[in-house]
Amino acid sequence: MFVALLCFSDFCKFVMFGWIAFVIPAVLTFLNVWNLCSKKPRAQKLTAWLTLIVGGVLYVLLAGVSFNTGGDWWEQVYPNDLHYILSSEYEWAVILPTVLGIAGLLVLINIKAEKLPPLVSAGSIAAIVLMNVLQIIYAVQIGKNVEGITLMLYVYHANIFILSISAVRDQIKQQLEIFENRDAPPSGWLSRKIDRISRYGILVFTCLFFIIAVLEIIFILTGQGADAAIKAFTDTADWTFSKQIPPPPKEYHGHYLCTVAAGGDPKVVKPLRYGTRHGATIVVNRQLCIANAFEDYIYEKFPKFHKFIRGAYDKYGYPVSKHITTPRRANFVYFLMKPLEWLFLIFLYTFDVNPERRISRQYPYKGE
Repeated sequence: MFVALLCFSDFCKFVMFGWIAFVIPAVLTFLNVWNLCSKKPRAQKLTAWLTLIVGGVLYVLLAGVSFNTGGDWWEQVYPNDLHYILSSEYEWAVILPTVLGIAGLLVLINIKAEKLPPLVSAGSIAAIVLMNVLQIIYAVQIGKNVEGITLMLYVYHANIFILSISAVRDQIKQQLEIFENRDAPPSGWLSRKIDRISRYGILVFTCLFFIIAVLEIIFILTGQGADAAIKAFTDTADWTFSKQIPPPPKEYHGHYLCTVAAGGDPKVVKPLRYGTRHGATIVVNRQLCIANAFEDYIYEKFPKFHKFIRGAYDKYGYPVSKHITTPRRANFVYFLMKPLEWLFLIFLYTFDVNPERRISRQYPYKGE
């Protein structure tokens, strides 16, 4: 009976995960495509709001679980982590236009053209275009590390684009209706062109939207003072448009003093340099070098005793290292190990002919 309940519970979790991860995005995507193509949209405003809010939450959760980001390109991160997708120095140049674009999208979706001042309407369309330029670039930026279930991230990008096309197209149609209802509707070249565009099929209109986006990209890339948006994508590491080379990664597995040296506050643990351990680059401080020099001396002079010490360390040291997950804990272990560090140092200076030479040769750096 208990096993059956566990199986049922797992089944419920599986079903819930399927609904959240696949069914809800699929339904919202279908409704957005339907509203774009159909002459009789269904629950257009509600679908748009749910797409932006629910889809946005799911996007953030999936990205957070999939991409373990730990710092800007110049900072060390652990081997399984990635650097920030956007440069923290220039991310405002992407976030601000995106927020304005979402705001413009909501304005066009929720307010009829006849109630919008011309400048607000034009500004909303411009903000939507720029937002889509940036979200397309962002989608390409993350592409280097997208695989498996993370491909679902592109469903949200696609929905934003679909909503944008729908909102801009509806705005054009509403503006034309306003012109047609006036006593003296304009009959100039521009109004004729807009009227022709509004009658194009979805595919052609989408292509025109991309042309606008390409022109906007050219403007950003060639415009003066617009390089902040570019640097937000290029001043990064590990991603598609990244131009920076990050420092070697930290090592956090194995020797818990390695974890202390890499994870503690630099002002406390005083890292000296990089070193190499089991083929991985690590951060080295003096405490780590002294401890390893002591072990090296014991291994050289008393191999059997070293085997005992190594066995005890492997049994108790590795489990300890798994709990050193914050700088504060690393600092605490550093101070806790200080008396033992002094004992190791006294031992080396008492029995080793060249203790500092032995200490300095620990963990030589074999990187470039």
